[in-house]
Amino acid sequence: QVQLVESGGGLVQAGGSLRLSCAASGLTFSRYVMGWFRQSPGKEREFVAAITWSGDSTYYADSVKGRFTISRDNARNTVYLQMNSLKPEDTAVYYCAADRRVGIRVIEYDWWGQGTQVTVSS
Repeated sequence: QVQLVESGGGLVQAGGSLRLSCAASGLTFSRYVMGWFRQSPGKEREFVAAITWSGDSTYYADSVKGRFTISRDNARNTVYLQMNSLKPEDTAVYYCAADRRVGIRVIEYDWWGQGTQVTVSS
């Protein structure tokens, strides 16, 4: 049974930082591309970042480039999202997801976590 469990969300002031973690189990982690997505009220879930199997390639939404960094530790079956210079518009529920192939669309990902809330106050 595949499980993805996010943690690290919370309330932070604009300009601050948070580090999200996603611990995976029930799959061969190193064989999966890992992605982060987010969804705010009234909006569709959107791509944030993705990282390939060994971590040698990363992809980012334009809105977070230069501020967010995705990384992974295959020994710990964990993917991270370091978020710096946070803005109120980054407020959302953040989800991690897993898939065999690289993608930036929600429909491309097979497995999803339950999400963690990130709130950025102005």
